[in-house]
Amino acid sequence: MSHSAINFAEKFNSFSEQWSPKIIAQMNDYHFKIAKIQGEFVWHSHPETDEVFIVIHGKMRIELRDTNISLNSGEMVVIPKGVEHKPVAEEECQILMVEPAGTVNTGDAGGKMTIEQIEWI
Repeated sequence: MSHSAINFAEKFNSFSEQWSPKIIAQMNDYHFKIAKIQGEFVWHSHPETDEVFIVIHGKMRIELRDTNISLNSGEMVVIPKGVEHKPVAEEECQILMVEPAGTVNTGDAGGKMTIEQIEWI
């Protein structure tokens, strides 16, 4: 890993896939992952870890079973471990996620949206 600034715009401009997180940095045992999202993800939870969502550009919501959390550019939320949630974005949204290395994007749900090997960019 380099000791230089990480430019979010450059990183987001380097790929076009949606719902395909990319690792941009590591701190101790945590990965910083960016993703472009649009549409609905799958309902899932992470039984062993909290998950942080930070909106870099755009807006999204995190659906929970009993409420929704709306996030705009510059806002973040921590979803506690074990809480079932579903990210949704009506238009393309750029997000940063912070979670332990090895965390599976679909958590306990699995399925076709699972990314087995997350790419470093």
